[in-house]
Amino acid sequence: MSKKFIVTGIGTEVGKTIASAILVHLLSGDYWKPIECGNEEEKDSKIMKKLIDPRLHTVYPPAYSLQMPVSPHQAARAENVVIEPKKIYLPKTEKPLIIETAGGLMVPLNQKILNIDLFQLWEAAWILVSRHYLGSINHTLLTVDQLKTRGVNILGLIFNGLPQKDTEEAILSFTQLPLLGRLLPEQKIESSIIKKYAFLWKASF
Repeated sequence: MSKKFIVTGIGTEVGKTIASAILVHLLSGDYWKPIECGNEEEKDSKIMKKLIDPRLHTVYPPAYSLQMPVSPHQAARAENVVIEPKKIYLPKTEKPLIIETAGGLMVPLNQKILNIDLFQLWEAAWILVSRHYLGSINHTLLTVDQLKTRGVNILGLIFNGLPQKDTEEAILSFTQLPLLGRLLPEQKIESSIIKKYAFLWKASF
């Protein structure tokens, strides 16, 4: 199995960071989000440190840490920063590395480069988080189609939300991808919840 895993989503706020934390715990890995946007309290790297044991897992610093909670290319422009993919280097680790995208596949990083243009260079296994909402079938199928067009290794899907039989059957049928795990609504996300899901997902990994 690949030692690099890219966690992406069908949009924003679909559960990528929580899924990443579960995978870090499950695979005894490390975490890296190369590009982060938003104020310091909302940065996913900071959230990650609260969800995993820092004595066992490394949270690598982002290559670009931007302050505005908007698309990377917008935040970079506002802060007079140019995101240069050639200056973004994979952390060196012997552990599995869980890499999280900033938003979905087609989010611009600058005027010429999209998320997927950068992330596909790293020859990792991709995991797609799909949250249930009206339109999520379309967004999921479009995302999977783009991943397949790029020829990357798609490991499977994670559904976020209460089971929706018709939606899930349609997505699994059209994509022909395995379901790796499910996230359910939780009142509070903390390390004990992460460990619970790691146990539940273990059979898929």
